[in-house]
Amino acid sequence: MPVHQVMRLSRGAIIELDATEQDEVKVLANNMPVASGVVVVNRNRIAVEVKQMLPRAPDRR
Repeated sequence: MPVHQVMRLSRGAIIELDATEQDEVKVLANNMPVASGVVVVNRNRIAVEVKQMLPRAPDRR
């Protein structure tokens, strides 16, 4: 989801995920993987806990 769409979300908006709690996920920026982590649920909040920053491709530095 592009950042501009995330910024327009209102409180209580629902975003469907293809992952469940404790699943490993990739964090993308400009469709490039920049980090990996796990989905964490704490009460009524869902987050991605970053476990590892991924190295950049040499041509993307």
